[in-house]
Amino acid sequence: MLALLRIIAIFFYFLLINLLLILVCVLRPFHRDNVHAAGVLYSSVSTLLGLKLELRVPDSVKQGGPYVFIANHQNSFDLLTICAAAQKGTVTVGKKSLIWIPIIGQVYWLTGNIMIDRKNSGRAHDTLQDTVQKIQKRRLSVWFFPEGTRSNGRGLLPFKTGAFRIAKATKEPIVMVTASSLHNKIKLNRWDNGTLVIQLSEPEFINETQSVKFNAEYFHRKMQQQISQINAEVDNKKV
Repeated sequence: MLALLRIIAIFFYFLLINLLLILVCVLRPFHRDNVHAAGVLYSSVSTLLGLKLELRVPDSVKQGGPYVFIANHQNSFDLLTICAAAQKGTVTVGKKSLIWIPIIGQVYWLTGNIMIDRKNSGRAHDTLQDTVQKIQKRRLSVWFFPEGTRSNGRGLLPFKTGAFRIAKATKEPIVMVTASSLHNKIKLNRWDNGTLVIQLSEPEFINETQSVKFNAEYFHRKMQQQISQINAEVDNKKV
């Protein structure tokens, strides 16, 4: 019964959120803070999932920018969880095909996110150059899921290099956005699904004396360590 009531409540609340976001985006299309507003609204759904979000943002991140944010991509619940960490003046980079998803795709486009055509390497390269220009001219931060796909319980997948190429080209620092494990943690028929810790790191510049691949592997190791640490914290909260 709880699962059914929760699904109904989430459906109508999610619909209301998207209608509100469409209104916001029509009034101020492609505004620099639309993604932040979407993150705040979408992450509020986590309460209906019985999930408490513990967001940790260093003062340096709140005060500064632009940054290249890199986040671990676990599953479809990321839309309702880790999005809470999206700071003002941030856009994301996603697949162009997302625009065809009813409602969500249109909201994603109108919020000002950058769309990449991954099937066309030439256009993807042009999009990366466009991303660099937006960061430099509009002082925007950009958010990447460097794994490129959901890990779905397989652990932190290898990083693609796009985010680190952007960081090198713009000379802006990396900020890791790390969420504790959510794999098999949400049960719709359970009232309390625990706590999800989302921790943002201090900004760190890439090592320009090393290759992009080296930097991708370096930040992969750092994020893996951060995941292990906050997973241990979450486990201790249960004791």
